[in-house]
Amino acid sequence: MTIGRLRALLLAAILAACTVHGSASAALPEGVSPGHSSVSNGAASDGVALDAHILVDQFGYRPGDPKVAVIRDPQSGYDAADHFTPGPTLQVRRSSDGAVVFAAAPVAWDHGHREDSSGDRGWWLDFSSVSAPGKYFVEDPAHSVRSATFSIDDQVYRNVLKTTVRMYFYQRSGFAKSPPYTPLCWRDAAAYLGPGQDTQARDITDPDNAAKVKDLSGGWFDAGDTNKYVTNAIRPVHQLLSAFQENPGAFTDDLGIPESGNGIPDLLDEVRWEITWLKKMQYPDGSAALKVGATQFAAARPPGSDQTARYYVPSCSSATIGVAGMFAHAAVVFRGVPQLQEEATELQGRAIRAWQNFTSLKAAQTKCDSGAVKVAGADLPADEQNRQAVVAAVYLYALTGTAAYQDFIRANYRHLRPYQDFGWSRYNPEQGDALLFYTTVNGADVRLTAAIRADEARDVHDSHQVYGADQADDLYRNFLHPPQYHWGSNEVRADYGNTNMQALSYHAAPDAEASLRTRALDTLHYFHGVNPFAKVYLSNMYADGATNSVNELYHAWFRADCKWLYCTNSRWTDAVTSECGPAPGYLPGGPVANVVAQGVPASLVPPAGQPPQKGYRESTRDNPDHAYVFNEPSIVYQAAYVELVSKFVH
Repeated sequence: MTIGRLRALLLAAILAACTVHGSASAALPEGVSPGHSSVSNGAASDGVALDAHILVDQFGYRPGDPKVAVIRDPQSGYDAADHFTPGPTLQVRRSSDGAVVFAAAPVAWDHGHREDSSGDRGWWLDFSSVSAPGKYFVEDPAHSVRSATFSIDDQVYRNVLKTTVRMYFYQRSGFAKSPPYTPLCWRDAAAYLGPGQDTQARDITDPDNAAKVKDLSGGWFDAGDTNKYVTNAIRPVHQLLSAFQENPGAFTDDLGIPESGNGIPDLLDEVRWEITWLKKMQYPDGSAALKVGATQFAAARPPGSDQTARYYVPSCSSATIGVAGMFAHAAVVFRGVPQLQEEATELQGRAIRAWQNFTSLKAAQTKCDSGAVKVAGADLPADEQNRQAVVAAVYLYALTGTAAYQDFIRANYRHLRPYQDFGWSRYNPEQGDALLFYTTVNGADVRLTAAIRADEARDVHDSHQVYGADQADDLYRNFLHPPQYHWGSNEVRADYGNTNMQALSYHAAPDAEASLRTRALDTLHYFHGVNPFAKVYLSNMYADGATNSVNELYHAWFRADCKWLYCTNSRWTDAVTSECGPAPGYLPGGPVANVVAQGVPASLVPPAGQPPQKGYRESTRDNPDHAYVFNEPSIVYQAAYVELVSKFVH
């Protein structure tokens, strides 16, 4: 038995009496970090129990930012009996010596009413005046309980950003994860480089034709599965590039990946890994293949041990216009990096060829993906392909100044998602980002620029619950409209925060900039533990300071071994009870309302039968849990979070 396994079993025994799987009380004791060395948080809190009713950002706060603890009292949902009423005065104590640095009465949220979205009522404690760097916790002296320990530091989110960008390294296909770049827990051979796999991928529509065998190795696994989709790359590639454009200083060259130290920010090295694969997907005529994968779900783990044959779906207009935009956007960013200027020129040429191929078609192709390569869903509808053409035109115009691209933007920009929704970039953020970027391009149409800026300002005015007009809309200070609690709700939540920061960056509401920033920060705090589960919605973040983070993921690598109802843990299944747990920094899909309609059994409580914010649990099981609905990570979800947290790092 390994030391890590022994430690995990001892920890599991200690927690057995108090841990409810998936509940707010299932917190890992502070200082315990499975798969890593233990970290002490000091002795000032000895004798005062951690309590998951007192919620703070478990990583912490920047000195000058608002700081509000949320105290929760469940009223409905699976934890309705888990009541808590705070004492008359709460204290903020310094962790090093226990000194009280702030004390005040908690203020009832909404006069003590229950919030329907979470099923909870609660209180707020505003301790924004505490700004001295250090470690602290919030204590309720009447009950001798406290919050998680948190830091106040100007760079409190830097390591979190690094860890969440490294998720893309773990998602690399065709690249070995080995020391010194990977801890032994997540070591793996290069995946899908064997006979009949990605270096010899076959056309699914003509599998016996040797002339169509292609080397399509590389790229990122899409999500919990190990397939690779061009169309699913559109949002993350654009969003990561936009994050870099908006705040390049947040991204360093020291993430501990093989490219670290090469003088190029590691975020761009990761994007280049995906771009290199996308180049392989492009045909000489400019068109692009749609996706790469298997005709069955991943058969083995870790991914490097899977010997399943691999296939690709050939040229499709969805992929063609997708690579046009991604190549053009990458060229815009890369030409600003001396080492990447030659590649930027190549990508510009590739983007132009893809654009020409797409615009030469009589009609968009919308039925390329039969589902023979598991699973169907890589096609884009014709109207979405046209929107991606506008995105491509923006970056091609920025590269070339060619009038035809601007004419296309002018004729079609109102078809983009910001004009079909409210909340400028809460969905399809690459489209809202592209429009606003266009307004900064030399030679941009002055009238069109003014119209786009005015439309964004109008959106801020008309969509107050997306923007930061009123934190009181939500007990957890992060309102999400009920229809947005769908599959992948964590992505939408992150993009609410990004939309607020976008409005701030482009001065869409000069009189509301403080509330825009606060809304975005409260989104970050929600992900970091200010939510009904008192959970950091990132996997295995104990080494970065989390007290209770996601311990299980629905992922081909990190799942349990299950035969219907009987499951046994692998070394990666659970960050508490397994030797290693999942790799750090993955964002799962998040809470889903009405999960039973998505195939989740009604007996799985939670997430079934819950208020929307509680429509989540940790599970690695396909059958019968259908955990992919709520607990699967994705390169798409991840990019939304990475962009958000990067805005608060410098």
